[in-house]
Amino acid sequence: MKKTLILIPSRMAATRLPGKPLLKINNLSIISHVFKRAQEADIGEVVVATEDKEVLEDVLKNGGKGILTSSNHKTGTDRIFEAYKKLDIKNIDYIINLQGDEPNIDKNDIINLNNLMVYNNTEIGTLAAIIKDNKMQNNKNVVKVITESKLEDNDFTLALNFTRENLSKISENIYHHIGIYSYKVSVLEKLVNLNQTKNEKANRLEQLRALDNEFKIHVALANSSPIGVDTREEYLAIKKIMEYKS
Repeated sequence: MKKTLILIPSRMAATRLPGKPLLKINNLSIISHVFKRAQEADIGEVVVATEDKEVLEDVLKNGGKGILTSSNHKTGTDRIFEAYKKLDIKNIDYIINLQGDEPNIDKNDIINLNNLMVYNNTEIGTLAAIIKDNKMQNNKNVVKVITESKLEDNDFTLALNFTRENLSKISENIYHHIGIYSYKVSVLEKLVNLNQTKNEKANRLEQLRALDNEFKIHVALANSSPIGVDTREEYLAIKKIMEYKS
């Protein structure tokens, strides 16, 4: 049986919304909401990887597990690899990098991604959702993925490109990219030893390092489109939705 480890990179010094991991929704921090969603998926151990003692203390206080990492990492991918090496958990086959700013991610989507990775013996996998609001197409805070073919349930199709640019003039196979990646451990190790590419730095999208180096990224259809918290407005929007549902 394949073994999966879920790592959640988190840092206080976000450019657009500093301190966002500890912003509260229903009296629980965003990072602890994400941890609990990952834990509910029940596919492997879950650990938050952070450079900030405040984040670690919050996660531990709320029953989670975390580890301190270097403050010199340029990407979340580099951070989770350091955490993986420090944790020294044996016989891990897949590592899931779950973004720490999507507190309403569906646990079933995490489960589905892991199942598809194992079943298809895939190198790198991620999720995307159908874009229902056309305004998302020209919103540079929304990352879009262009896929080789239409996303259907239980399909795992190739990603052709990821972008923040306005894609409203393109009509086919454009989806809202969701901040979760699954890697074979051997592939993750190769990736973190590659230099950042110009494309990756220009677009602020670390998954482009993989595509630029000819790694294949497969994309699965998600049940829902979680709101990533990058701005104060997005925080207030997701806070309202989650507190209403509770």
